[in-house]
Amino acid sequence: MGTASEGATPGFLVWRLSMTWRVAVDRAIAPLGLTHAQYSLVASLYGMQRSGLRPSQRRLADHTGLEPLYVSKLARGLESAGLLERTRDPKDPRAVQLALTERGRDVTEQAIKVVQGLLRQLLEPLGGLDSPRARAFTRELATLLDAPLDPFSQNSEHEKEQS
Repeated sequence: MGTASEGATPGFLVWRLSMTWRVAVDRAIAPLGLTHAQYSLVASLYGMQRSGLRPSQRRLADHTGLEPLYVSKLARGLESAGLLERTRDPKDPRAVQLALTERGRDVTEQAIKVVQGLLRQLLEPLGGLDSPRARAFTRELATLLDAPLDPFSQNSEHEKEQS
């Protein structure tokens, strides 16, 4: 571990890794006119469309972990840039469905290649993308992401101790 990581808590390391990753992705895909947040949206939408889905903004928000209001803002910006289209869901007029335009698919495919290259770099110290250590790391991250976090449960535990 580097000197910046010595004695660091897991929370700090997760934060540092996520910030390092976000900055690297932002820089790498900036020439394509995308930010990391926009990439998260279009890459997720790309995968869902390839599976035959035309998700609502809400479903995409749930999938990406982004706030629905933020997804709406990102989608409007991506629509203005000609990368996606927003249409009313015929089954639910309150819902907005998203789909990549042809240009959006092209840009997303380029961005995915760039980000895959970064991912290979990131996982190289663990033996590479398909190494046992990288697969174990991925499983551990998924386990942590599946664990519910309630920012208020700590307060209730602390209050119970005080009674």
